[in-house]
Parts: sequence; structure tokens; C-alpha cells
Amino acid sequence: MEQCASVEREVDKVLQKFLTYGQHCEQSLEELLHYVGQLRAELASAALQGTPLSATLSLVMSQCCRKIKDTVQKLALDHKDIHSSVSRVGKAIDRNFDSEICGVVSDAVWDSREKQQQILQTAIVEHLYQQGMLSVAEELCQESTLNVDLDFKQPFLELNRILEALHEQDLGPALEWAVSHRQRLLELNSSLEVKLHRLHFIRLLAGGPEKQLEALSYARHFQPFARLHQREIQVMMGSLVYLRLGLEKSPYCHLLDNSHWAEICETFTRDACSLLGLSVESPLSVSFASGCVALPVLMNIKAVIEQRQCTGVWSHKDELPIEIELGMKCWYHSVFACPILRQQTSDSNPPIKLICGHVISRDALNKLINGGKLKCPYCPMEQNPADGKRII
Repeated sequence: MEQCASVEREVDKVLQKFLTYGQHCEQSLEELLHYVGQLRAELASAALQGTPLSATLSLVMSQCCRKIKDTVQKLALDHKDIHSSVSRVGKAIDRNFDSEICGVVSDAVWDSREKQQQILQTAIVEHLYQQGMLSVAEELCQESTLNVDLDFKQPFLELNRILEALHEQDLGPALEWAVSHRQRLLELNSSLEVKLHRLHFIRLLAGGPEKQLEALSYARHFQPFARLHQREIQVMMGSLVYLRLGLEKSPYCHLLDNSHWAEICETFTRDACSLLGLSVESPLSVSFASGCVALPVLMNIKAVIEQRQCTGVWSHKDELPIEIELGMKCWYHSVFACPILRQQTSDSNPPIKLICGHVISRDALNKLINGGKLKCPYCPMEQNPADGKRII
């Protein structure tokens, strides 16, 4: 990432120059306006008195014109200097980044250009919807003639509507959504609904003793969650004892912490995306972050392949020429390598569970069939190959 840091330093220099130039320009023009205003007042006073223009005023006018000219020239010179700083950013980009990034892989790896463009546009639109930039996404769809189905955008529209309400500390839409999806949220072991009820209860507590009866009445909403969230409910009910003395000066003051609102936004986003089959992070963001890690390695491999003249070594679409470690953050599903063939399983060669419980790849299973029977390579159990079950 040193290349990115180098370019950022050049950008920071340009931004600092723009800031300094703007302040200097504003100050210089204000001084000129004040100076010209004073001269104008003197000239108007002389004109009212009907006196001819004195030699002193003539000299002052000449000095004023010269000062205006010098100031404008100085500002123009400073502005020209900014242009050279901006051009240095472009040179820094050319110096630190390879302009032929597309040449890292063979053209045979990619689908047609039209397919590439459609996939990229869809990924950008999905990212914009997920980030809440709905108007930008709609504009991109119109300009790129990308046809986005309403069923595709509807979940994003709903999520953003509820998140906007949560950011404004309005619990209504989120509570309505959580109650309508209660059963599916419980299947996910989600604590979203009880956290929403807790926030509403805390808001009532913040209203002081006048809200005590309303808070006690609302506490009935905790009944379905009493078994799993007993400790949290006990804490909230215990806070009622300090309601008349002021909750902010009690041992329960942590209940009023604003961090609970940020937490509920994260919880809602995670659970709602999981329930709707959406990724919490934008696929485009994940792909970009992974590309930043993988690209330098692939560029080095490309140079080695070209140097050794073995360009045909990497021709598969579904795998890289070497393993690139992206870190635990990018682990989204488990990976199984066949212990017999030492190959990672795929959709065309999935893992198969035998009756005895051992797992091998389908290709290995087919190779081990002898006379219509299969003998497990790990235990002596003989079995029918058709009894093996695919593992998802």
C-alpha cells in the first residue's frame, strides 16, 4: 500500500495549497476592496466640494492602479503554481501504478466485454443501493440503460428506509419490521427485537417519573424473551427504583449511553441482511479490497510468467496460478480439499459423504469404484457408490 500512501501525500500537498491559496486570495481581495473604497470616498468628497483633482489624489490613484495590477499578477502566479502541483499528482499515479492492470490475466479468463460491463454496472448499482445513495443508483440505471428489477431493489429500499429512521432515533419502522419477521429472526438466534424494545423502554425511562406507568406497561413486551434475556430484563426493571432520583446519577446510567443507537443500527443491518439473503458488506467493496491485496502479487507472477515464457500455465477461469492469503476477514465459506486427489472441491467436483462418514470428492469416488462397488479408502467398509450424498 506504499504506492497509495505516496499518491495520497501528493494529493494532501495539493489540497493544502488550495486551502492556503483560497485564504490568501480572499484576504488580498478584501484589502483591495477596502483600499479602493477609501479612495472612492475621497474622490466623491472632492467632487462634492467642486475642487479640482489634487496632485496627491492623482498619485494615490496611480498607486492604487499599480497595487491592483500587482495583486492580480501575484494571484495569477500562485494559481499557476497550483496547476503544476496538480500535474504532479498525475505523475505520481503513473509512477506508482501500472497502467496495464488488465494485462495481469489472459483475455480468455474473462467473459465477453458486454457481459463484463453488465456485471460491473450491476455491482456498482447494488453498492449504491446498499450505501443508501438511491438517487445516484437510479441515475446510473437510466444512463447505462441497465434494467434493474423492482424485486432486486425493494429489499435495499426497505433497509435504507428503516436505517434512516434509526439514525433519527425513530424505532417505529424497525419494530414493525422485527415483529413481522419474528419467527425467522428467532430461527437465526437474533436479539434484534428485544434490543429494539429495550431502547424504547430506555427512552421511556429517560422521560422521568411521569413515564413510569407507561414504562411498566410497555415492559410486557419483554415477556416472550424472558427465558433467553433474563439478565438484561432484570437490569432494566431494576432501573425503575432510581427513576425518581434521576437515572443519569444512578448505577444504571449506562442505559442512557448513545452508543446503543449505533449498536442497534449494526445489529439491524447484520440480521436483516442475513434474513433477506444479502451480504452485510457491499460485494463491490469486498472485491475492491481483495483486489488491492491480490493485484501486486498477480502482477509479480505475470512478470515471472513472461520472463520464463510460460504464458499457457494459467488458463483456468475458476482459479489463480498461486494461493493468495486475504486474511480471515475474507473467509465467507468453508473449503474442502479431497484427501485422496489433493484437489479443492468445486461445483463440478463436489464433496461426497460416504455411508461410513468419511468424505471424498466425486472424482475420487469415481476412480475408486471397482466392480460396481466402492471400498472406503479409510476404513474397510464396502458400499454402493450411489449411496454417497453430496455435501453442500
